[in-house]
Amino acid sequence: MRERLAVATYGHAGDGNLHCNVLFDRADERPRVDLAVAEILRAAVDLGGTITGEHGVGLSKREFLEYEQGREVVALERKLKALFDPLGILNPGKIFPARG
Repeated sequence: MRERLAVATYGHAGDGNLHCNVLFDRADERPRVDLAVAEILRAAVDLGGTITGEHGVGLSKREFLEYEQGREVVALERKLKALFDPLGILNPGKIFPARG
């Protein structure tokens, strides 16, 4: 990894899911951590994998959802969520990337 940070990686035997945690100690390292996470997530998609695994997207990966699934699929997912959660009370702000 270009950012020279330690990454703890563990996973599930047989299904290919890997969990990568970039380790850091100081707040001033956060920009490098964010770059490392972005590099890991893009590499996973570029190699034919997924960023979601069995745990979903969550806060740390939501900005990469369109990179993996495309704008049209995410738009459809937004419509489906609105249909089943019209009040927006289920995981508010945790699923979709910010609208840009």
